[in-house]
Amino acid sequence: MEAKKFAQVVVIGAGPGGYAAAFRAADLGKKVLLIDRDPTLGGVCLNRGCIPSKALLHIAKVIHDASSLAALGVTFGDPKIDIEAIRNYKNVIVTKMNDGIAQMARARQVETMQGNASFQSDSEIRVTCGSDTVKVTFDNCIIAGGSSSAMLPGIPVDDPGVLTSRTALDIADIPQTLLVIGGGIIGLELGQVYAALGTQVSVVEFLPHLIPGADRDLVKPLEHRLKKQFQEIRVSSKVTEVKRKKQGRLQVTIESDLDSHQETYDKILVAVGRKPNTELLNLEKTTVTMDQQGFITADAYQRTSVPNIFAIGDIIGNPMLAHKATHEGKVAAEVICGLPAVFDARAIPSVIYTHPEVAWSGLTEMEAQEQGIAYEKGEFPWAASGRGQAVGAIQGKTKILFNPNTKKTLGIGMVGPGAGDMISEGTLAIELGADAEDISLTVHPHPTLSETLAFSAEVFEGTVTDLYLPGKEKGFK
Repeated sequence: MEAKKFAQVVVIGAGPGGYAAAFRAADLGKKVLLIDRDPTLGGVCLNRGCIPSKALLHIAKVIHDASSLAALGVTFGDPKIDIEAIRNYKNVIVTKMNDGIAQMARARQVETMQGNASFQSDSEIRVTCGSDTVKVTFDNCIIAGGSSSAMLPGIPVDDPGVLTSRTALDIADIPQTLLVIGGGIIGLELGQVYAALGTQVSVVEFLPHLIPGADRDLVKPLEHRLKKQFQEIRVSSKVTEVKRKKQGRLQVTIESDLDSHQETYDKILVAVGRKPNTELLNLEKTTVTMDQQGFITADAYQRTSVPNIFAIGDIIGNPMLAHKATHEGKVAAEVICGLPAVFDARAIPSVIYTHPEVAWSGLTEMEAQEQGIAYEKGEFPWAASGRGQAVGAIQGKTKILFNPNTKKTLGIGMVGPGAGDMISEGTLAIELGADAEDISLTVHPHPTLSETLAFSAEVFEGTVTDLYLPGKEKGFK
């Protein structure tokens, strides 16, 4: 007999957006049921995405930093890789955070349930776990079903040598050679991890440049590093076929406008983007609307076409970022509880956690040029920063885009160590409507890389003293 359950708020998906929504609704007095396919809370981000990848990238960075000290007179021996210990280190971090989220759910009296959620109507879902099914009715539902790795035609998805971001993070072994299909954030981050562990990594990117969403001047220092780390980087190229050879390796056909050739690799990582998990939810039984790519349509209140069903995170479209989902989840919970909430972020920061890191927020130069938006910029090279010189980050830079009339901050970008942490100051400047003087007159500690934000604003203002720019030493505009 099918069990029945009721909740005032049902949240489907226990990733960063889902559990934030569930916890906020519970804090506001609602009876909440949080459902996820996994036995542990945290979603893709915690279990097989953001957190484990950053744990592995930390190892990769330490290996690089240790080797780079040789030029400064400090030499270490070659690293000895204990792959089982590395996996355990990663898994312990994930488990601790799983437990922490579960404890917060219990403290808030949020009921959790494992199973696959399938809509039966606009007010009812069926949750299946093995042979057990539960019919759940609700007053309000928040869909936080997330996304999964996209695949390419011509690639055998069931071959153990073909990895996704999920299986690549398991680090079953360290292959001698690895082809990364996709020169985006996920592919380059995981590529650096495997390269640091000793794999010969090659990258194939369909578009003319790596990280196509970022400004070229920010990506170039990273590309310079990757060309030293990776065996080969091919842009404007595509993989058309993958076959398993008798010798056990994978034969890959790579095509470009110039030629078509074949290479063999031990393993392949497919990192060509992600697709929404809407197909898993049986949404055809509802009146929830979706776009042509399968993303759920939601407004600024996170409400879908069905008044009592909300949607947040990856499943409603780009940018597919955990911090965006978290804020959307809180908005959805607060709207359900009658608070005057709306998602109106002026800027959502993006970070590539490679070495060096690349980060940007707000308007990019590429977007400004494409959309015909007028801007002026202040740019400061880290080669002129004492801290940049001390830590060997002379390829780094910070730039800020300003409205030429109001001097308001439009966007910010940086590349170098710690860029992902420092980008928040730029995002805050955009949110608060700070102008160039607000940033340049804010006292920053010296010597730090963060003071390059103030220096960039001073370059725009013409007040910078850490650079000599003939013709710009004119004081405030």
